[in-house]
Amino acid sequence: MDTSLGRVVAAALPKLRAISEADASVKPAPEKWSKKEILGHLIDSAANNHQRFIRLQAAQEVTLPGYEQDDWVRLNAYQQRPWADLISLWTAYNLHLAAVIQAMDDNALNHVWHHPNADYTLRFIAEDYVTHLEHHLRQIGIA
Repeated sequence: MDTSLGRVVAAALPKLRAISEADASVKPAPEKWSKKEILGHLIDSAANNHQRFIRLQAAQEVTLPGYEQDDWVRLNAYQQRPWADLISLWTAYNLHLAAVIQAMDDNALNHVWHHPNADYTLRFIAEDYVTHLEHHLRQIGIA
């Protein structure tokens, strides 16, 4: 399976690096995420989807929980992390996931994740992952 994930990462990287530490740290409102926290959320998304990508190739059906995104962002303390470190982690994880997606077994693309609210195929999860990532890059102001 092929997605545009590698191309999205390559296009976003210089734009992320152009954002200053100070600008990345600004919270538009107390309850709104900063750019650091948005990128952190994308790291969390990578970690959670990595599990789905691998487990759904190994089994026809899996039941996994979703995740509480606000808790993950808060507990990972992304707001306190250096912006450059977050960019490096996000980049490395997503380039790895691009390779995982590229190598996916076509025979597994209809395997199903039983989420607490709905069922999703591996194909949908992989395609939606890129859509979700692009949505949040637009929030950061770089896509």
